[in-house]
Amino acid sequence: MAERKRNTTDITKATNAGHPLPEGFIPPHGGYEKLFSYPKSQIIYDATVRFCDRFIDKRSRTHDQMVQAARSGNKNIAEGSQVSGTSKEAELKLVNVARASLEELLGDYKDFLRQRGLRLWDKNSKEAVYVRELGAQNASYESYRAFIETRPPETVANILICLIHQANYLLDQQLRRLEKDFLEQGGLRERMTRARLAARSWQRPPR
Repeated sequence: MAERKRNTTDITKATNAGHPLPEGFIPPHGGYEKLFSYPKSQIIYDATVRFCDRFIDKRSRTHDQMVQAARSGNKNIAEGSQVSGTSKEAELKLVNVARASLEELLGDYKDFLRQRGLRLWDKNSKEAVYVRELGAQNASYESYRAFIETRPPETVANILICLIHQANYLLDQQLRRLEKDFLEQGGLRERMTRARLAARSWQRPPR
């Protein structure tokens, strides 16, 4: 029995010699926590919830819309990463929805300042530069908690505006990379075809 098993193994190895085992057609996916855009959008979501609770009437539509826009920005990044294994098109759409949601939220914060006659920081102001430098570090909501939960509305709104600009920049880069990957590698059908051809080649005995 042992001799027969060895012979079978040897035949299998000989049959498949020179034909590497083909890879599956579903690529690695998920792992959205490692995307630069995801933790940034999570900070924005948490900070927006706190901002709205502090400065926006909870009974107003604005309160709900701002929180939902921040949530959409965060959750669509995660969903897009998860669905990427079977649909690059869906991933592109979801990341673009996240980008659009944060752009909507950016407008809400600018409107908040404008309607109350509050100052919008210049991008080169010392305050904006400080927030950018803090954001360049491996920051979490805890890095901003003292500012978000104690500073006046003008300061908090401007901090969120800076963070949204950072997140939008990261999402723009992510979208360009996804577009490039799709053009070079195709979508699910192309990967399925390549995997099937590779499987047939692997199964075919060498001449």
